[in-house]
Amino acid sequence: MESTRDRLIAEATTLLDAGGPAAVTLREVGKRAGVSHNAPYKHFSGKQDLLAAIAARDLRQQSPAAGRRRRATPTEALRAALHRYVAWAVRHPQRFKLIFGAWSGDVAELYAAATEARAAWIELVVAAQDADELPAGDPERLMALLTAVAHGAADLALNGHLSRSGKGRANAQDLVDDLLDYLRG
Repeated sequence: MESTRDRLIAEATTLLDAGGPAAVTLREVGKRAGVSHNAPYKHFSGKQDLLAAIAARDLRQQSPAAGRRRRATPTEALRAALHRYVAWAVRHPQRFKLIFGAWSGDVAELYAAATEARAAWIELVVAAQDADELPAGDPERLMALLTAVAHGAADLALNGHLSRSGKGRANAQDLVDDLLDYLRG
C-alpha cells in the first residue's frame, strides 16, 4: 500500500511534469492526494523539501544498479545504463532539470541519493576499466566525462538541436555510443 508521503511525491511529480517547479505547491499536492491542506507539512518542511524528495526518488530509480541486468561485458552494462538514463532525461525534462539544477539548504535525502547513484556509476566504470574495455585513469573523472556527454546530448535533444535526420545526424544515445566507442579505441 502506498504511503501518504509516496502519494504526495507522486502527485507533485505529476504537477512538475506538467508545469515545472512553479506548478508544484504543497496545497495543490495535498488536494490532489486527497489529504488536508496541512498534511503535506507533516512530511515535508516546504516546497524545496518536496522537490528534493522527487529528485532523490528519480535518482534512485535511474541509478545503474536499479535497472541492472546481466550484460555481455562491463562496457555494455555501462552503455545500457547510459541509454536508459538519456531516454529518461528526454522523456522527463522537468525532472532532469530539477535534479541537476542549483540546490541550497538542507537537502540531505537528495544528497544521499546522489552519493549512492554516483558510487553505482563509478562502479560500472571501474568494472569496464578492470576488463580493459575503457582506458585506465581516475574512474570518477571518466564518469564525469561520460555524464557530461550524456547530459549535454540529452539537453541538445530536448532543445531540438540533435536528431538522426537533422542536426548532429545523431540522437542522444548515439553520442553516448560514439564516446564509449572512442574510449575503447
